[in-house]
Amino acid sequence: MPFKPKFTITPKINKSLIEIERVRGFLDAVKLKDDWITDMQKKALILESHHSTHIEGTALNLEQARSILEGKKLKGVNRDDEKELLNYKKAMAFISKYLGKDDPITEGIIRELHKVTVKGVRGEKADPGNYRKIQNYVVNFLTHEIIYTPPEPLEVPHLMREFVNWLNKAEDLSPVLIAGISQFQFVHIHPFIDGNGRTARLLSTLILYKTGYDFKRLFTISEYYDKDRPGYYKAIQSVRNNAMDMTGWLEYFVAGLRLQMKEIRDKGEQIIKQDTALQKIKRLGLNARQEKAIKFLLKTGAISAGEYQAAASCIRRTAQRDLEDMVEKGIIKARAKSQTDPTKHYVLL
Repeated sequence: MPFKPKFTITPKINKSLIEIERVRGFLDAVKLKDDWITDMQKKALILESHHSTHIEGTALNLEQARSILEGKKLKGVNRDDEKELLNYKKAMAFISKYLGKDDPITEGIIRELHKVTVKGVRGEKADPGNYRKIQNYVVNFLTHEIIYTPPEPLEVPHLMREFVNWLNKAEDLSPVLIAGISQFQFVHIHPFIDGNGRTARLLSTLILYKTGYDFKRLFTISEYYDKDRPGYYKAIQSVRNNAMDMTGWLEYFVAGLRLQMKEIRDKGEQIIKQDTALQKIKRLGLNARQEKAIKFLLKTGAISAGEYQAAASCIRRTAQRDLEDMVEKGIIKARAKSQTDPTKHYVLL
């Protein structure tokens, strides 16, 4: 029987889709600086890689993940955790090659995506790129209780073929909903021995990337799931508890993406305001050190002489002279850090 997802586009789903489209339009229309986009893309990649692997049980914290993804070698970390994290980064690079491409998503692409994701991890027990030939189970991470038994191995090739056929023909549906449906259906089939959750989230992202919903690669949907794991698992299980009706899951999925879009828009608007303010201040004749310090100040709201030194890479005497110059020009003013801390800080006028 062909795969035919069951769901209803509720007012809640529709509202989220409208807000997601607004942010998409904002990102297409607004002029954001390339250096800001690049910086935010790097941060998003770190967050997505960390949170998606963290959901599956890696013990790395965010700072450790950031260091590893930046190429640093850390002592005392589980090497399988490290490898899973680095693999996820490679998998994100793999799906980025398909940005805006019209090519269909094939089972071969999905298999390759899985291979990149689990290759070399935990003795390659996940059998990279190959559909499972044994029965697997979804187990509660804390209680070790079996909460879902996927289809039998012999059913997997047929189910995947029907799923991929639907995926490439669902043109009359919002790509956001296609991505959400695909994420659930993939974890429901559970076609591989291990790595299904990560591959499902990557597949969902790949669909968004291919259909013009990449949002400049600034979103980190796995962060939303990782911070709300009970809600995430409950939303997935709701489909099975409601005769395979995906409405509840899709409400959760689009709400998470909408929240991500709101954060992206808020950050973008903040950067635009900061850039506008910086351009006005530049006309007052600042040197390169002062411009760096003003950028820091626009982000944080205040700056001390010590923070100026770090931001502008200069000695304290130079920092103090630059700060006094900006006070004289009417750009900043000095004030105490707080009522209990008399340390001098500088804020914009």
